[in-house]
Amino acid sequence: MKKTMIAGAVGAFLAFGAGTAMAAAPDWGKVEGKDITAFYPGVSPLEWIQKGTEHGGARALKKGETCADCHSDEAGDMGKKMASGQKIEPSPIPGKAAFIPVKVQAAHDGENLYIRFSWKQPAASGAAKMDDKNPVKIAFMLESGGKVELADQAGCWATCHTDSRTMPGADDAKTKYVKGGSVAEGKFYDLYQWRSGENKGYNGYVADKRVMEGGNALVSAEGKKDGDNWSVVFTRKLAAGDGDVKLESGKAYNFGFAIHDDNAAGRFHHVSLGYKLGLDTDGHIKAAKQ
Repeated sequence: MKKTMIAGAVGAFLAFGAGTAMAAAPDWGKVEGKDITAFYPGVSPLEWIQKGTEHGGARALKKGETCADCHSDEAGDMGKKMASGQKIEPSPIPGKAAFIPVKVQAAHDGENLYIRFSWKQPAASGAAKMDDKNPVKIAFMLESGGKVELADQAGCWATCHTDSRTMPGADDAKTKYVKGGSVAEGKFYDLYQWRSGENKGYNGYVADKRVMEGGNALVSAEGKKDGDNWSVVFTRKLAAGDGDVKLESGKAYNFGFAIHDDNAAGRFHHVSLGYKLGLDTDGHIKAAKQ
């Protein structure tokens, strides 16, 4: 009798939990989307984009313009130049996709933020697998208040440096980092990643170094492939712990994402330019309450 009562109570609890989660998830068919091109960046670290003799946009950057202001409409063309080795890519991968069109949607329910990424799988290059465990990885980063230098203008590029691993001649142990980064001082990026082979989500940060775990905001990360189409949904709490960015209605946050396609690793990914994620306010991606 006791076993039956316990089993029934557990079943009711699980059913309630599942029902609550399903009720909280947004109807993606009713959520506005933003089409963003993730492109192959080659060897274009922060130091390169700031060097006027190599990057024509360095002058505009110094004047306060954003990378997206200049390049959002030509991201695909930039990816073609770099993936082919025509520009700033000393080790081109034959057949590497130059860019990936991605639809980004966001919504919240007052407690959680939901972000959905959807895209069509590009053709495989046939190159050797860098990450044999994970055919696809997708990550996004958030930054609050522009405390990271150039985060308002260059998105995630503030974490990409010439001495980071997989850059030509760099130390393989050197991760992404923020110059002068400090979680205690709020000078960091909040980092989230989903890995297809492991079917697992990660929540960390990038400050003086990249840390893949330890965050408290991630609730779930779920991905699926339907034919050639991927969709990945991250759910994270609006509230924040150490290394997490606190999200509030009426505010906008610096936002960028990257896709490691074709079993890629390190810098051989596709990246977005820097955008704004607005909660109940203006932004390139708008997260309205559902």
